[in-house]
Amino acid sequence: MLALIVAMLLQGGSTAARALQKPRVVVTTDPELDDANSLIRYLLYSSDFRTEGLIYASSGFHWKGDGKGTKWFVPGREYTRFGLDLCPCESWRWAEGERFIHDAVETYEEVYANLLVHDPDYPSPAELKSKIRVGNVEFDGDISNDSPGSDLIKSLLLEESAEPLYLLAWGGQSTIARALKSIQDEYDGTPQWPVIRNTVSRKAIIQSFGDQDDTYAGYIGPNWPEVEFREMSTQTYGYGARGAVLPQDQIYLSAAWTRENVSSRGVLGALYRVWGDGKQMVKGDIFDHFGFAGLSGEQLRSMGYVVWMPVQEQGSWISEGDTPTFLNVLDNGLRAFEKATYGGWGGRRGVDVGPNGPDPGHASARFFSSAQRDFAARLKWSITPTFGGANHEPTVRAEGPLNVSARSGETTRLVGSIHDPDGDAVSVEWWQYAEADSYPGRVTLTDPTALAITVQVPTDAAPGATIHLILEATDSGMPPLTRYRRIIVTVTP
Repeated sequence: MLALIVAMLLQGGSTAARALQKPRVVVTTDPELDDANSLIRYLLYSSDFRTEGLIYASSGFHWKGDGKGTKWFVPGREYTRFGLDLCPCESWRWAEGERFIHDAVETYEEVYANLLVHDPDYPSPAELKSKIRVGNVEFDGDISNDSPGSDLIKSLLLEESAEPLYLLAWGGQSTIARALKSIQDEYDGTPQWPVIRNTVSRKAIIQSFGDQDDTYAGYIGPNWPEVEFREMSTQTYGYGARGAVLPQDQIYLSAAWTRENVSSRGVLGALYRVWGDGKQMVKGDIFDHFGFAGLSGEQLRSMGYVVWMPVQEQGSWISEGDTPTFLNVLDNGLRAFEKATYGGWGGRRGVDVGPNGPDPGHASARFFSSAQRDFAARLKWSITPTFGGANHEPTVRAEGPLNVSARSGETTRLVGSIHDPDGDAVSVEWWQYAEADSYPGRVTLTDPTALAITVQVPTDAAPGATIHLILEATDSGMPPLTRYRRIIVTVTP
């Protein structure tokens, strides 16, 4: 757990120390357009991770087939919905020669020199290419055979390092499930099995957009119940974003904002899928009507398309549904990677019912505008060859520990500090993240727009209760960028 300990305690330090705190991440992804969009954002944040794998995966929505004419069918999949009867079939919505991961990394390679100007920790294109594998892509939910992708995950889980390994499942989990099954098949019944099972269970953290091929329910959950599974599906970044983001944040889904801040920003922006872009995942894919411009839903239906999402303005947001799986692993000061209930840019477990009621707009909606502005800034980095030509996030620190103990009725002083690499003015605000608290009430913060505040633990706060206090800092650059420092106060007897 060294990476998590360093991330919690380290307030600065050398390049080597910063490298230690970076989380180890494996991305498994199918070729859905929103996965491809999430991959573009992921690569722009790859300086913040140690990428251990970029793996092609299957799902209930995309699978390649074995090339031998074998037909496959799973009841209830999309090929049986909307009155359809399209399978058993040899493959499903998988393009010939599919290489969207390679395409994204090769596009990243074109802007790598610019990105290095803004953060020297960006991994080389060669390093990222060396992490690409093909996982269990032949059939939806099939874990009967090893694959290069499952072999990679298996080796990472079995290596000596005890650091957490974040397994991001953007499609189905069959490649992850096969890796675990291969470990179980090899060691179950041997003297090493109890230790290996315990070690792997502590190391693996699955952050998934749903169970898209039923392999979690069918294999991982029953056989590896101690592996932490974090459900990261949220409409905020997905196809249903327009019904999930806050009213004032609808601008970040608009055609105007998307054109200015995403599509027009170099080769990575041009690769990003938007409404009416003339592209399709697979030629003739009846579920991908997003590339058409100037046609109504009725016109698209008359052409044979399943119009399962309302048509939007050309150039506007479509989806980036898998992005929450890695947003909460970012060390942006919210510490969301520590526990799924803490909440961060990617959402928070338990948003529907918490000790203080629903999380307004859900956690991911709360932070959506900040995350979008940050994404825009990273795309600006990709086209800007000078450090001074773009904005960079402020650094937020706290004096003393990030976990504080205090008795009920006791007053605690909290002090933060801010540094902006561009010399921009920075506004600050302390606020209580009440939805993440176990204490059910509110606390009063003295002068919350100052760096130093005092907070009195309420007299009715029971021992063991927690209060989450956030120092939020936003710079005056363009676009404005925000970072945080979370201090958790635990009430002691």
